[in-house]
Amino acid sequence: MCFSLLGVDDTHKFLGNETHTDYFRLLLRDGNYLLVGGRNVVYNLSLTDLTEQRRLVWYSSETDVQMCVVKGKDEESCQNYIRVLVSLGTGRLLVCGTNSFRPFCREYSVQRDSYHMEKEKSGQAVCPYDPEHNSTAVYADAELYSGTVADFSGMEPIIYREPLQTEPYDSMTLNAPDFVNSLVHGNFVYFFFRETAVEYINCGKAVFSRVARVCRDDRGGPHRFKQRWTSFLKSRLNCSVAGDFPFYFNEIQSTTELIEGVYGGLNAQLIYGTFTTPPNSISGSAVCAFSMQDIADTFEGTFKEQSAINSNWLPVNSAKVPEPRPGTCHNDSRQLPDQTLNFIKTHALMDESVPAFFGEPIVIRTSFHYRFTQIAVDPQVKTPGGKAYDVLFIGTDNGKIIKAINAVSYDSNKRAVPVVVEELQAFAAGSPVRALRVARAGRDAARLIAVSDREVLSLRLHRCSSDKISSCSECVALQDPYCAWDKQAGRCRSYSHGVSRWLDENSFYQSVSTGSHAACPHSKDAGAVGGLSSGLYDPPGENKGEVINIVQDKDGKNGNNNNEGPEVLAADPPPAAYSVETLALAVAAGALAALGAGFAAGYICGRRCKKDDDDNMPYPDTEYEYFEQRQNINRIQAEPKLLQQVEEVTYAEPVLAPQPKPASPRATLRKHPPYHPHHETLFQFQPDAYRRDNFGTLRSHQGDGYRRGNDNGFSTTRSVKKVYL
Repeated sequence: MCFSLLGVDDTHKFLGNETHTDYFRLLLRDGNYLLVGGRNVVYNLSLTDLTEQRRLVWYSSETDVQMCVVKGKDEESCQNYIRVLVSLGTGRLLVCGTNSFRPFCREYSVQRDSYHMEKEKSGQAVCPYDPEHNSTAVYADAELYSGTVADFSGMEPIIYREPLQTEPYDSMTLNAPDFVNSLVHGNFVYFFFRETAVEYINCGKAVFSRVARVCRDDRGGPHRFKQRWTSFLKSRLNCSVAGDFPFYFNEIQSTTELIEGVYGGLNAQLIYGTFTTPPNSISGSAVCAFSMQDIADTFEGTFKEQSAINSNWLPVNSAKVPEPRPGTCHNDSRQLPDQTLNFIKTHALMDESVPAFFGEPIVIRTSFHYRFTQIAVDPQVKTPGGKAYDVLFIGTDNGKIIKAINAVSYDSNKRAVPVVVEELQAFAAGSPVRALRVARAGRDAARLIAVSDREVLSLRLHRCSSDKISSCSECVALQDPYCAWDKQAGRCRSYSHGVSRWLDENSFYQSVSTGSHAACPHSKDAGAVGGLSSGLYDPPGENKGEVINIVQDKDGKNGNNNNEGPEVLAADPPPAAYSVETLALAVAAGALAALGAGFAAGYICGRRCKKDDDDNMPYPDTEYEYFEQRQNINRIQAEPKLLQQVEEVTYAEPVLAPQPKPASPRATLRKHPPYHPHHETLFQFQPDAYRRDNFGTLRSHQGDGYRRGNDNGFSTTRSVKKVYL
């Protein structure tokens, strides 16, 4: 379904299936048409107005869907999500989908009104199993290069070109990567991704951005390297704010195609990329550019190695590098010596990282509201006077599209002066921008194609003819390379093929680097030209977008005329509803009012709820004396402390009496003599000297003297003193 929103900056919108989310991801330019891949379908749209021309429908078979459910996946995941879309030439198309966690590829021939399937094959190692996995693919030399995962669990990352692949389950080669893009340049195919940094593992877990390359004419090696890359190398991409303690944006999210231009008088080929901080750290995003020459120089530099498992990663001595040098391209890689192949297997990482081209990030945003996701660049847009600038379109995960430039890129390649020209709320808040592409259809004006999970938008690249721009100074203050003040027509206008005077700076006034022109009388600046950063999804009652040209002086004051150059405002704070003074007064007044009301309420309750003195006694109905004593503790006198009571208890002990010696051996026989009270026994007691108490204890009436009166050495009693408190 297509809509033309001519009232909103001539915007065209395409909505796919209305019953479910299409999860659009891919964009492929095919002449004057645009191919958009999603869930179970590939849409063919007109580039001019996004009207649907035809569609390619590809559902998973019932068997594949049932098997996917049996493996534990939900119905939403058990669909065919198109993740590889490549043009094989005129009239031929390669389409690969997840196919309910059983990747499959098909080749189609494009007919007038339909697509005809020619053949199909397994998509393992070409297309991911899970639609949430990031993957990339590029077609070169009639062969497909892919970066994805090769198993159901997603634990086997792979860079693949039939029949070559990276070493499986080797963290030294690929360590849980997320691929974002791939491209062909010279004799190499480059892959951009982020992965867990194996060289940082001794210091903790960190994710670094990488660029890897393989030779296009790599044919594998001999013996066990027959199906392995012999030229795989990788290096770190360094997008950071320089300083004694650099601040890194470590996680790459997207890159552009190769951009060629002139920067500070130097011809260069650049790759722009969006980078973010980790999700659990300070929220920040940045855009960095990297030169292909710097990338190539890094791969010709020093290798990095870890000599032992607990050792630091250090540069490899050049004397240890074998010949021919590992990672270079050869006519027949199958003839390489084992020494070179073994070295590159354990030394795939380069020591030096790739520096940012301008020495620093071009755009930086520290915002809790969004992060950068996608980027597209309209290269070398010419302005009156002949200067050319790359215009950056940056997508966010909150539905915004930011247009920005490096205001001094034509004059210098050693520094960046970012200017945010415009911010547009393209999609609903919370809807991430999944893809961006600048597309031109013949002599028609270029369009910006933006993709979310549910929608495809076609937007104008500028809003130079807005009614809110009514003067020369306002037009120049935009610092938009697309816009200039037409002296003859007396209005702000954009470049078109019918205007032959565009490069004449005497006919069109513009100054991208400063935002002011001597021929323009002073008027209100760009900060007063609000509303150009409008939104297609502006919630009612909220401010519509941000102000154009968000710049900041070294002193922190807003302005566009600064010899040091403007800088992008890093923070994105919401507008304050009240001043600090008003808020402080309100808090103080509320506290005093609450204090007074509480005191009054307590006093009134105390007067009305007055109790007798007897009511204050806890447990008034109890009969325990304890509480009475606690109540009258001040009335009674302290009783004298009882003296210690000592009672002597005497225990009787048996007395061992001497026995007469037996007269004969018979006397030793055990006989019980008849009992006679007056005869002596072995244990004798003197009952007259003791009495028993109520507990059955023998107590002495004679005291210690009786105990000490025995002369035979045996004691008959034991006296114990008991102390009672």
